[in-house]
Amino acid sequence: MKIAVTSQDFCSVTAHAAKVRRFLVFDIRCPCSPREIARLDLPKEMSFHEFRGDRHPIDGVTALITGGAGEGFRARMAQRGIEVVVTGEADPLQAVIDYIQGVVKPAAPPGHVRYCA
Repeated sequence: MKIAVTSQDFCSVTAHAAKVRRFLVFDIRCPCSPREIARLDLPKEMSFHEFRGDRHPIDGVTALITGGAGEGFRARMAQRGIEVVVTGEADPLQAVIDYIQGVVKPAAPPGHVRYCA
């Protein structure tokens, strides 16, 4: 099973899921030790805000973890069979662990900026 995380800087969970073009993909077949298996760096036309095609590189993931997403985006992902999870956790790996454990931190307030250490 795979989980994707929106991460424009490949180091923190970022918001605006429909406009994100960078994703970290984690394998969670062994829930006790999820591991990053891919980094997707897509062209602008592959952001979900622009994309109108059939197959997308994140198709096949179970869930998409992000810092923020609107209802339209959630509906589009549901049509693809992808659960959207909004979290306030900045660390991608910790966000995946939280998801596996069923504990998702509340989303950060609007305008909150996250930085990598």
